[in-house]
Amino acid sequence: MLEEKNDNLHEADGKSGIEINDSVANDAIETSDSETVIQNSDPETENELVNQENAHQEALDVITNSNAAESEDETLKDRHAIPMQDYNTFSLDALVDELKKLVNTDKVMSVKDHIEEIKKAFLLQYHHLLEEKKEEFLASNPDPNEEFEYHLPLKSKFDEYYNVFRDKRNVHFKHLQTNLKSNLENRLAIVEELKELINPQENIKDTLKHFNELRERWKNAGAIPKDKYNHVWNNYHFHVENFYDYLHLDREARDLDFKHNLELKQKIIARVEELVNDADVNKSFRELQDLHRIWKEEIGPVSKEYRDVIWNQFSELTKKIHDKRELLFENQRANEHKNLEVKKEIIAKIETLGSEKVNSHSQWLVQIQKVEDLRNEFFSAGKVPSEVNEETWAAFKTAVRNFNAFKNSFYKDIKKDQNDNLNKKLALVAKAKELQESTDFTATTPVMKQIQEEWKQIGHVPKKYSDKIWKEFKDACNHYFDKLKEHKSEENSEEVAAFDNKKAYLDTLRAFQLTGDHKTDLDAIKAHIETWKGFGKVPFSRRHIEGKFNKILDALFEKLSLSKKESEMMRFANRIDSLSDSNDTRKLDNEKIFIMRKIEEVQNEIFQLENNIQFFTNTKNAKKENSIVTEVRKNIAIHKESLDVWKDKLKQLRNLGQE
Repeated sequence: MLEEKNDNLHEADGKSGIEINDSVANDAIETSDSETVIQNSDPETENELVNQENAHQEALDVITNSNAAESEDETLKDRHAIPMQDYNTFSLDALVDELKKLVNTDKVMSVKDHIEEIKKAFLLQYHHLLEEKKEEFLASNPDPNEEFEYHLPLKSKFDEYYNVFRDKRNVHFKHLQTNLKSNLENRLAIVEELKELINPQENIKDTLKHFNELRERWKNAGAIPKDKYNHVWNNYHFHVENFYDYLHLDREARDLDFKHNLELKQKIIARVEELVNDADVNKSFRELQDLHRIWKEEIGPVSKEYRDVIWNQFSELTKKIHDKRELLFENQRANEHKNLEVKKEIIAKIETLGSEKVNSHSQWLVQIQKVEDLRNEFFSAGKVPSEVNEETWAAFKTAVRNFNAFKNSFYKDIKKDQNDNLNKKLALVAKAKELQESTDFTATTPVMKQIQEEWKQIGHVPKKYSDKIWKEFKDACNHYFDKLKEHKSEENSEEVAAFDNKKAYLDTLRAFQLTGDHKTDLDAIKAHIETWKGFGKVPFSRRHIEGKFNKILDALFEKLSLSKKESEMMRFANRIDSLSDSNDTRKLDNEKIFIMRKIEEVQNEIFQLENNIQFFTNTKNAKKENSIVTEVRKNIAIHKESLDVWKDKLKQLRNLGQE
């Protein structure tokens, strides 16, 4: 039995082997001379030759290993058609969208590496987010019995899509393993049959026919495990070459086959020479893989005189493309180092923010947004060298964690104040509920108004309790005051009588006609107002009659030749008297706040207009006021008149509170 060769593509083309023909002696002499030359060379030359050989072998090993993997599973070839992106720069939403798209690919192994990179990038961001949420939870929930829970809908989607991929991958692996084992057995059987072909007793034509059948069966035998790939292929080629070299074949037919194989391999070399100059290095390398596969798996041997020469040409060109690919990787590694510097700067900025003292919630919101922006920059900065990836990620997490701890210490103090406020408001809620059914309206009403004022003075409470306790407090207060109004409405016969009187008096007022004398008419209207007030308060449910009275007054005031201010103040006085009689302090307070705001608005407007006037008076033609300046002065006068009215209204309201 012939000796099996080592797993080496070079040997597969017949560089070495067991020679049993007439050329053995000559080959032995050549080998001896070659060894003599090496032995007589100086150590530096010898080292250089060894280094060159190692460099060539490294380039060949890369090709061989890639082909072995793709030979095991042909769907791996398709992975090159899908660009491998820097998934670390993707957001969580973008990662899930990309995963969903890739999972729908039929050839599951073509996206395996992409999906695993997506998984790493997703889990990296997800666990970081989870840590932040847990720290926030622990900061705001000191109770050790309360367990942390956090649900991210995106994580559920991610798991769903990844499980689909995993199931498809498992089915693929199971099917693949079954075929690989069967295909390996078939190829090993073919090799065994090749060994048996060397039989001088058989007819040469029958032997050639059998040989061609074996070659055809070999081509169609299918994929085998990658760890067996080189050994099985080299063993096959070794015996194919021996079949050519050691048997007494028809030399003319053999030489024609050798010539045909040489032409095919020369075409491959010509194509590789073109690839060396191609700008797309990755594309060139992938095509080089295919050419190596064709060289090894589809083209037979060449005559011995060309084997070493043509193989050396091919391997030298292979090394050139390999070197270009290594240079590309070096540039990528340089970019990774740049990304590392960017990420270090981001980490340093977060560390700085984690030590800046901030004393208000609004300022902390700014700081939090800054860190969020820096987090996004960190994730979009790109890959860093793999040897420092974990270290960089750990430094980033530590910086963010320290910032969060610093932030949480501030909010812990705020939370303490809010909890104190919560306790104060809960006490007021309890007091309001205790008094809401009281029927001692004279004693209870001032107390209820007082606790409403106290409520206003207490600051914020934790957000999760705010709406709940406010509703409880408001419901208790409303319940009491509704009862109070109902009580007044039902029991105050004077108010009912006042309503009847006012209702009847409206008809008298509607029939009132102005005489045309200003003083007489004004005195008459004031008398009507006094008469109306003299009737007293009406029931709460019938206060709409006051609106009807005010409408009639408004119509009368419009007919009088009163100044705008005088008319406005009379209307206002009547309206305030009505609010005062109703004991609705809330509406009176709202009215006061509204007037104070109007005063501020008018003052600002006057200030702006006076600034404009100052600008015009400082110009060269200041003495000659144009129409614009005149209009502005009129506008200022109007605003000042309006300001006087608003101030008088505020004064009247404040005097009402002192009565």
